[in-house]
Amino acid sequence: MANEDATRIRRRTPRIDADHPHYKWVALSNTTLGMLIATINSSIVLISLPAIFTGIRLDPLEPGNVSYLLWMLMGYMLITAVLVVTLGRLGDILGRVKIYNAGFLIFTVTSVILSVDPIHGGGGALWLIGWRVAQAVGGSMLMANSAAIITDAFPARQRGMALGVNMVAGIAGSFIGLVLGGLLAEWNWRSIFWVNVPIGLIGTVWAYRSLHDTGIRRPAKMDWWGNISFAVGLTALLAGITYGIQPYGGHTMGWTNPWVLAGLIGGVAILVGFCVIESRVAEPMFPLGLFRSKTFAGGNAATLLGSIARGGLQFMLIIWLQGIWLPLHGYNYDDTPLWAGIYLLPLTVGFLAAGPIAGYLSDRYGARLFAASGFVVMAASFGGLLALPTDFSYWVFALVIFLNGLGGGLFAAPNTSIIMASVPAEARGAASGMRATFQNAGMVLSIGVFFSLMVAGLARSLPSTLSSGLTAQGVPAGSAHQVATLPPVGTLFAAFLGYNPIQQLLGPDLLGKLPAVNAHTLTGREFFPHLISGPFHDGLVIVFGLAIVMSLVAAAASLIRSRPERGTTAGSGTATGTATTVTAVTPAGSGPEK
Repeated sequence: MANEDATRIRRRTPRIDADHPHYKWVALSNTTLGMLIATINSSIVLISLPAIFTGIRLDPLEPGNVSYLLWMLMGYMLITAVLVVTLGRLGDILGRVKIYNAGFLIFTVTSVILSVDPIHGGGGALWLIGWRVAQAVGGSMLMANSAAIITDAFPARQRGMALGVNMVAGIAGSFIGLVLGGLLAEWNWRSIFWVNVPIGLIGTVWAYRSLHDTGIRRPAKMDWWGNISFAVGLTALLAGITYGIQPYGGHTMGWTNPWVLAGLIGGVAILVGFCVIESRVAEPMFPLGLFRSKTFAGGNAATLLGSIARGGLQFMLIIWLQGIWLPLHGYNYDDTPLWAGIYLLPLTVGFLAAGPIAGYLSDRYGARLFAASGFVVMAASFGGLLALPTDFSYWVFALVIFLNGLGGGLFAAPNTSIIMASVPAEARGAASGMRATFQNAGMVLSIGVFFSLMVAGLARSLPSTLSSGLTAQGVPAGSAHQVATLPPVGTLFAAFLGYNPIQQLLGPDLLGKLPAVNAHTLTGREFFPHLISGPFHDGLVIVFGLAIVMSLVAAAASLIRSRPERGTTAGSGTATGTATTVTAVTPAGSGPEK
């Protein structure tokens, strides 16, 4: 009787096997959910930082707390950049679904722990940073294996569409996180972690019940020296870039700090050693032979450049909205995170509109043209942002950022399809992890590169603007000069967090000696945004100018193709990903590589 009941239950809840025609849609749905939740969490904290700092009772404008702020921003992205290759390689060895499922479970458990942070002050910040690092391990497992699972499940004629849905979910997730974080932080800062729990539980149970390993698995040894040298080298390099943003020794930035130089130089040296190790071991974690395929190398170069450009855009737009435009248009500083997320919706809509369509069309007409066109559209949108005044008309701004999202959506799926189609089946986990590494490393690099360029731009004109603006409101020249010569990174982070730092910079004693009308003006909603708008635009010229150049170079990289090399085998350290491999996975009639 019990056996009959069990049989009836199984019939009511049928398990879709790997060879079932609908299995590919199950794989796509679950991996898309995994990518979405992993990438939302790379940005949901970004927009919620003011609420988080208030919740754990930590002043973000205190000089000693800048490191907490940076590591809350970058810790998650740093870990994902470091681990995705290792975890992709582990998926090739142990099974992609096994590693992916474990990632969902880790991500869900750490979300619960993050939401119950019981500590205030610096200890509370360290709790969040440490558990965000643990959460990033789970996120890396999801990111590293999702594209490989999809590539295994879908036939070549539908692969671009499937990867398009998955990758657009991943990229759009970083922008959806901005809106979601703004909404949730308005209610309770802990809710930005609570929201992961039900989604994570559903995704974990669904993944364990529904996904199957259909890819090629082969026994292999872990490349421990390669893993260790890669993790240490990349961490040192990206940490050096992180601390290079902060002031040091009277300089506006810390690029002369011995620890920063040690991180940059030492990190590069260790990564060079990593390349030597990988070229000599029998089974490397990072198969350098894949880069002998010009298609694979060009696709990853485009991924890195595009990620840097998009990451920098995200930060600059948040500063622009929260620190300048929204206060000038009557929004209270407490409300700016929510409204910044809402006003950035056209960017997300552009991604969601273009991504799946570009994936579907690239299956029919070839991926290269779509990938390159996407970057050209992105470059045009950066030019449009440069042409806008600091106090812009929103509908023009919305159109320009929609265009930027459209360009990113046109590029994402075809680029991923190009990369994944250029490698043999047994290397898809490693290739997926390598692609994700370039994408995540680009996001971290964008913070260092764009913040450094913005600080350099602010340093030219901000001191004189700040000094003249303060003295015009009756602040003594000596006090105004002292405030104006402070490192501009503090002003930049104040704008990024939606704060007016003037009251803190001047102090209650000095403000108390000023006429009431002047003190009210200085601490009001419009003085600080008006003050920094000109210097900020000077910085934007440098930042978006570089973004235009990177987008155009990425467009050219997307057009690179390998020449057919028949007879080349796909082994470790060999020229994998040649046209022989690609022919097997591209649509019939499309030629070796489009």
